[in-house]
Amino acid sequence: MARMRVFMVFVLAISAGGALAFGTYNFVQNTRPRTVSIPTRPVVVAAADLDIGAELRRDDIRIIDWPANAVPAGAIGDPKDVIGRSIVLPVIQNEPILPMKLASAEAGSGLPPAIPPGLRAVSVRVNEVIGVAGYVLPATRVDVLATVSPTGQNTDMTSKVILTNVQVLAAGTKIERDTDKGKPLAVSVVTLLVAPEEAERLTLASTEGKIQLALRNPLDKTMPETHGIRPAALFGFGAPTRTAVARSRVASASPSAPVVAAPPELPTVEIIRGDKRAHEVVRQEQ
Repeated sequence: MARMRVFMVFVLAISAGGALAFGTYNFVQNTRPRTVSIPTRPVVVAAADLDIGAELRRDDIRIIDWPANAVPAGAIGDPKDVIGRSIVLPVIQNEPILPMKLASAEAGSGLPPAIPPGLRAVSVRVNEVIGVAGYVLPATRVDVLATVSPTGQNTDMTSKVILTNVQVLAAGTKIERDTDKGKPLAVSVVTLLVAPEEAERLTLASTEGKIQLALRNPLDKTMPETHGIRPAALFGFGAPTRTAVARSRVASASPSAPVVAAPPELPTVEIIRGDKRAHEVVRQEQ
């Protein structure tokens, strides 16, 4: 009798649980989901990663609906406003294309739109040594050293830092750094972004002598001022001090003192007295 009672309780529990589960399932299936409408705006985004200097075409962009309350400031919604314009800053896939990353419609495409107003792009020839083994890449910073002899003599050869903290605009034909930032790039030409007066110095140095690029840490903002170095200074034979030079100039500029003639030598005789010798002057009578 006790077993029968336990069995009946077990059957009732299973039946009640099944009925509850079935009812819950039917309720969920018959309940329609609530649709929340969020206002959106069309925004032009990049269909793929875009490099600096790329001219935008219709295949490079796409339109997505962006929540109206989260649209980036200045976002563009009409594809006509971006097609034909060039990229001046890198853009990644699905990133909204903002006016600050676009050149003006009249700027054209390629490298020129990437040059800020007031600056110039100057290319210099490099090799594995000058280009720091290929690690001079776009967007890196360098110092420029020049080795020139003002007089054409090897003894007057001077090396000096002529430009500091210069941005590398392009390495070869690449104006965008590879995603693999640790990979060097073997190129024969590097393009630097300089002011017009710096362009003059750079051109003269590369024409009259040799230049060397020194790679900088991008976080280093110091502007070192050096005095240059000559071959003699490498071995500790520096130029004469200013005091010594001044003394030599004063000595050469001062009038020479009158020369006093030495008196004529008088005749002498040697007198020997035992083991002693003496010399006496023979005075002539006037």
